[in-house]
Amino acid sequence: MEGKLYYTIKEISEFTGENASTLRFWENEFKELSPKRTASGRRQYTEKDIDTISIIQYLLRTKGMHLAAAKEQLRTNRQNISFRMKALEKLEDVRERLELLRQALNKI
Repeated sequence: MEGKLYYTIKEISEFTGENASTLRFWENEFKELSPKRTASGRRQYTEKDIDTISIIQYLLRTKGMHLAAAKEQLRTNRQNISFRMKALEKLEDVRERLELLRQALNKI
């Protein structure tokens, strides 16, 4: 999700697959997630907020951590988690390419 300075909660919800209520809950629970607000109180998420949400999703959904453990990891180990997530993403890309090659070879 790139190209804009700010995103609405609806856009973030659609992009991440998380309900708006979950995003609001995470905002209350994780001090690192703090979208800007317009004068009328609407949330404006930045790329940094999106990165934070991705890390929270990874810790809670993928790793299955409890909220307290995820908070601690985000607070103390953000850079390492971000590195791991990028490495896993690259490995998934490689896996997909290898699978496509395997399928192509099976057709020969």
